[in-house]
Amino acid sequence: MSLSPEIDIDSELLEDEPPFSLSTYRIDFEMSELASDRINGLEAVKQFVHLALRTPRNVYPVYSHAFGSEIIALLADKGVTDAFKLSELPRLVEEALIYDYRIESVEDISIEHIKNAFYIKFRVNSDVGTLEMMEVFEL
Repeated sequence: MSLSPEIDIDSELLEDEPPFSLSTYRIDFEMSELASDRINGLEAVKQFVHLALRTPRNVYPVYSHAFGSEIIALLADKGVTDAFKLSELPRLVEEALIYDYRIESVEDISIEHIKNAFYIKFRVNSDVGTLEMMEVFEL
C-alpha cells in the first residue's frame, strides 16, 4: 500500500499546459508599483525583458538564480575598459533572457556608447511574436 493514491494521469494533457499562468500583473515602472490590471502576450514578454535586464542576478532571494542579469554590475565596474563592456554586453543580454520559456532567440544586438550611457538595441523572438527593443543604461 502506497502513501499516496495512484492516479492515472494522461501525460499528453500535461504537455499542453503551460507551467504557470500566461498573464501577469502590469508593472508601472514610472510609479514603481504593480498596477491592478493584468497583461499577457507580447506586452508581458516586453515587461519581462525590461525587468530581467534591470534586476541584478543572485541578489534577491525571491528570484531564482536564472532570473536577472549582470549588466548593471558590469557597467558599474571601474576596473574594466569600455571596450570590454561593449564586448560582454551582448552575451549578458542574451543570457538574461533565454531562460524564459517564451523566448526563442535574441538577435541583432547592437550597442552604442554615448557619454555616460549604453544604448542596447536588439530583437526578441518569442512564442507570441517579435519585439524590437531598446534599453538604455546610464552610469
